[in-house]
Amino acid sequence: METTEAFVGLDCIDCGERFDAETATHRCPDCGGILDPAYDYDAVDVSREGFEAEPFDSLWRYDALLPFHRESAVSLGEGGTPLVECPTLADAMGVDELYIKDEGLNPTGTFKDRGQTGALTAAAQHGADTVALNTAGNAGQAAAAYAARAGMDAHVWLAERAGYTQKAMIEVHGGDLHVVEGEITDAGAAYAERMEEEDWYSTKTFVTPYRHETKKTMLYETVEQLDWEVPDAVVYPTGGGVGLVGMHKGAKEFRDLGLTDDLPGMYAAQAAGCAPVVRAWEEGKSIHEAWGDENITTVLNGIAVPDPGASPMILDALEESGGGAVAAEDDDILDTAVEIARAEGVEMGATCAAAAAGAFQLVDDGELGADDTVVLLNTGAGNKDVDTLRSHLGEREFEAETAE
Repeated sequence: METTEAFVGLDCIDCGERFDAETATHRCPDCGGILDPAYDYDAVDVSREGFEAEPFDSLWRYDALLPFHRESAVSLGEGGTPLVECPTLADAMGVDELYIKDEGLNPTGTFKDRGQTGALTAAAQHGADTVALNTAGNAGQAAAAYAARAGMDAHVWLAERAGYTQKAMIEVHGGDLHVVEGEITDAGAAYAERMEEEDWYSTKTFVTPYRHETKKTMLYETVEQLDWEVPDAVVYPTGGGVGLVGMHKGAKEFRDLGLTDDLPGMYAAQAAGCAPVVRAWEEGKSIHEAWGDENITTVLNGIAVPDPGASPMILDALEESGGGAVAAEDDDILDTAVEIARAEGVEMGATCAAAAAGAFQLVDDGELGADDTVVLLNTGAGNKDVDTLRSHLGEREFEAETAE
């Protein structure tokens, strides 16, 4: 494999063993735990000035802190997304400054591109010709796009409730689409059954070690865009929690390398109709209990993940950063998405607006206050959830008319 100078291998978060990335491709060969890229930070030569001298064109500008060089990346120019200041929203919320990190401007419209560029680069380095995963939707579209870029085939399993846009674009990119009746767990079961028969390379969340790793660049960019000031809080719409875990790791790296002085409080925002992380946090547990498919009542498909396998990593990040977890009702989330579009012009995805609705609730609960700088992650473009948003808007208009 062609890797960066500082990348030294993959550490298992469960048993603590380190493995050669050449041979350990996915989960821990000894215990099956999640593998996490490890670095010799003494070999890292980075500075604020050095990063500022790089063009702000791709997440691969941070390749000194990534496993692979920019030149070897399977890339579509992902990353380099804007941090949009939202003063009207800050005033409405009652915080000092509020920004939206708008991941909707990635090549396929979501932050999933950050994960798939890392996963597909690793797949290419390992000589794969076919990748596979199950997903709620957006990661499948991204995987199909990046597989096409790499000249690979892609197989994607989705639950039937996944969005039309994602299903269509998987096929447009040439991926093989497998739609499964039920929820994401049913899609996962169908994926696992087929993977027992095939020698395909998985780019599934927390199965490949590289998706959460390249997503840490969302934190790198945010801090640099704030002139190296660390926000008081980052509120993240959380399903599987890959980006939240990655951002927390990135924050620790910047702090430990002397680029920043502190960690932002990481907050997981979920829909009340599927909130296993919030429930675990509120009960003081170190791991979640599965929500149960039969208990999923949210229409927000992107974060309707009833059994997030990496919840211990999520919960550790919340505690270590001094953050927390919050759940909001669907109507509040969708109302907030509409109001942000009208007040600030930012097209938040319906799922992503859980971060904004959650932030309002955190202010009401006294977690966030008038002196705080808050960053909301808009992990995907509003048009990914256009049917959900327009349907909710129609319901609001109907209720307003009948109330007159």
